[in-house]
Amino acid sequence: MTIRKGQEWGSLAVASTAMVTVSSNAELRALVETARKGGGDIATVGLLGGDLMRTLGGSAQPSRFTSGEPVPHLPIDLVRVVTDDSREGWFAAHLVARHSWWRGQIVAAMNAQFINTWDVAPRCHPNDGLVDLVTAPSTMNLQQRWLARSRLPLGTHVPHPLITTRQVASVVLDLPGKTPLWLDGQRWGSARRITITVEPDAFVAVV
Repeated sequence: MTIRKGQEWGSLAVASTAMVTVSSNAELRALVETARKGGGDIATVGLLGGDLMRTLGGSAQPSRFTSGEPVPHLPIDLVRVVTDDSREGWFAAHLVARHSWWRGQIVAAMNAQFINTWDVAPRCHPNDGLVDLVTAPSTMNLQQRWLARSRLPLGTHVPHPLITTRQVASVVLDLPGKTPLWLDGQRWGSARRITITVEPDAFVAVV
C-alpha cells in the first residue's frame, strides 16, 4: 500500500545476505527493466548510490547492510513509459524530455526528488502513487533559465511563474515534435507522445 498521512512507511529489518545491491541509477533501471520484461518480481534491492538513494536519505556505505542491525525496507513505486511507436520502458527515479536545457520545452517526470545535485522536485515522494511533473515552457528565455538552473541545487527554482508542477498517477504527454528522452539519466530514444503510468509498491528498496 502506498504511503498514507500519519502512517508508518516501510519497516525495519536486517538486510538479507541474498539482497541485490546497486550503486547507480543505471544499475537500478537495468534491474527493474529485466524483471518487468521477463515477467518476474523485482528483487529487494539495497541502494548504494543514485538519485533514489539520495531521496531516501541513504549513503554509499555497504557496511550498513552487513552490520546485523535493522535497516529501513521501503516500498517504492515504479513508473512505466510507452511511446507513440509502442516502445516500453520503466524508470525508478526520473524521466526527462528535452532538446536542450537552454531552449525549448523541458519536462521532468519525477519519482525521486533529485537529478544528480539538483533538487528538482522538493515535494516528491517515491511511494505516494504519483509522479511530480515539472514543466519549463519554451517561452522561458535564456536569462530565466540560467536563474532557475542556479537555484536547482537548493530546490528554490519553484514556485516560479513559468515553471509548472503537478502530481499525476497517469498522464499522456504530447511533446513538441520528436523529443529526446532520458530515463534515469540514460538516453532512451525520442518520441512525440508518451504515456506515463505509476505502478505503486513495485519493489522494496533497502537504505
